[in-house]
Amino acid sequence: MIIWAAVGTIALAVAISALATPVSQRLARQWGIMDPPGLRKTHATPVPLLGGSAIFVAILIPSLLALSLARIWTASGVPDWIPDAIKPHISGAALKAPKALGILAGAFVLHVVGLIDDRRALGPWVKLAAQVMVAGGVVWLCDVRILTAVGGAVSFIVSLAWLIVIINAFNFLDNMDGLSASVAVICAVALLSASASMGQIFVSAWLCLIIGALLGFLPYNFPPARTYMGDAGSMLIGYFLGVVSCLTTYVSPGQTYYLYGIFVPLVLMAVPLYDMASVITLRIRERANPMIGDRRHFSHRLLRRGMSARTALLTICLCTAATAICASLLARVDAVGAVLLFAQTIAILLIIALLESPVKKV
Repeated sequence: MIIWAAVGTIALAVAISALATPVSQRLARQWGIMDPPGLRKTHATPVPLLGGSAIFVAILIPSLLALSLARIWTASGVPDWIPDAIKPHISGAALKAPKALGILAGAFVLHVVGLIDDRRALGPWVKLAAQVMVAGGVVWLCDVRILTAVGGAVSFIVSLAWLIVIINAFNFLDNMDGLSASVAVICAVALLSASASMGQIFVSAWLCLIIGALLGFLPYNFPPARTYMGDAGSMLIGYFLGVVSCLTTYVSPGQTYYLYGIFVPLVLMAVPLYDMASVITLRIRERANPMIGDRRHFSHRLLRRGMSARTALLTICLCTAATAICASLLARVDAVGAVLLFAQTIAILLIIALLESPVKKV
């Protein structure tokens, strides 16, 4: 029954996103929220930028509906038609409602900032300030933290840094049709596998909504894209994945190899983190502003090697899937296995580096 509930949740988010995306396209044209062609762009005509709103609606509406029903049913009694497998989790969802609402409020703020930036560029430092404010709020007020065992101050700093890095990693990754959304789906599926295996219904339900929202949007964003998610979508995706990666439990209590589980999110997000780190390094090396967009991303470097947009997208998605498999196994192996999985992840990133390296003329 839990599996069917997950399938139904994903299907609901897919339906909302797929229906909302065409609406967002029309509104983007009416309101002038378009991405014009340019020197660092691959499209020849303006493309609507409101796809991120369709993704957000597909996550927000079911979340608010589920939280409202959980609070109502906890107070007045759970209806008899609710499956027995679901009933024990309703009171828990009601207790988590304030935390969930705080997280959704943070997503709303980032989404609005992204919408403003898509309409009229705010500049990188304004967006970064908004990210710090939202990330700090959810870490402090909603207790979205990692490394809690090392102490409150260290946990706060590391959690804050992690959220900001992941938000920007997926923002940076949104540089080619379908790329950020496709990579996010793979990462969300891997996180869903981890959270579901630990019985985290609350986190799993949110991941199902994220997966469904992205799958409903992807047909419109697959190359050649008919709409883009914009910063309002890419920052939102990074934010949600950063939050749920903090909330997910990767190892069972008392498990011997718990230390390796700490690195699961890092291995899982290795590809988007590699893209961000390599782009920033190249920009600094060439004395360019590291916060200003350009065509130095590794997807662009693959295109310059002669790959088509779809081949480059498939290559990056396969590399992400490979690191996701490594991450899924990391919390279930001993020291030798962990070293081998880390080595495999590094090997995957080195393959990307070799693939994107410029061809030397003989």
